[in-house]
Amino acid sequence: MGHHSEAFIGIDTSKLQNAVAIAEGGRNGEVRYLGEIATTDAATRKLVAKLAAKYHELTFCYEAGPTGYGLQRLITSLGHECSVVAPSLIPRKAGDHVKTNRRDAQSLARNLRAGELTGVWVPDERHEAMRDLSRAREAAVDAATMVAPPCGFRPRDPSCAARRSTLSPISWPTNGRLRSPRARGQRGRRALRDRARVRGGGRSPDRVGTIPVPHW
Repeated sequence: MGHHSEAFIGIDTSKLQNAVAIAEGGRNGEVRYLGEIATTDAATRKLVAKLAAKYHELTFCYEAGPTGYGLQRLITSLGHECSVVAPSLIPRKAGDHVKTNRRDAQSLARNLRAGELTGVWVPDERHEAMRDLSRAREAAVDAATMVAPPCGFRPRDPSCAARRSTLSPISWPTNGRLRSPRARGQRGRRALRDRARVRGGGRSPDRVGTIPVPHW
């Protein structure tokens, strides 16, 4: 056992490699980066055994994420405390936008020692299995009840093409805005004849100015 009897270990998890940093106990304890290890159980057990041989008490933490809670259960089964912390509640310096595995692991270890991290509830394997089943069921129901897009958005659908081919041009609405040029011209000529009829005292435009001939 070394000079310090307590150590705080921050782990930045990923799919293939875990970055590990350690903060030694005490106010002025050293914070250093240990490197990356594989995400296998064997590599984790080896790391824990190596640190346990030097420090009397170990406390681990890592961020909640897609890697799940397997790492927490493994470290807990080895007799050490391990917490899963909420990423949105981790203290961060203003203007610090540089994000690397090394910096994240060191920040976790430093904040863990300072007691500034907030843990999340860790379900057991039974609760986690039920939650995964519930999420899978919700996804299946959403996929089954998803409303199909309108026919106009699927031009390659044969059934839609067949329905469009059966539509006749006369089935479309013929309001004033959709009239053909020919229909608009006929409407204009009718308006001119009506105006001429009004000016001519109600007679037809083609008979305005003529003398009526009696029929005997």
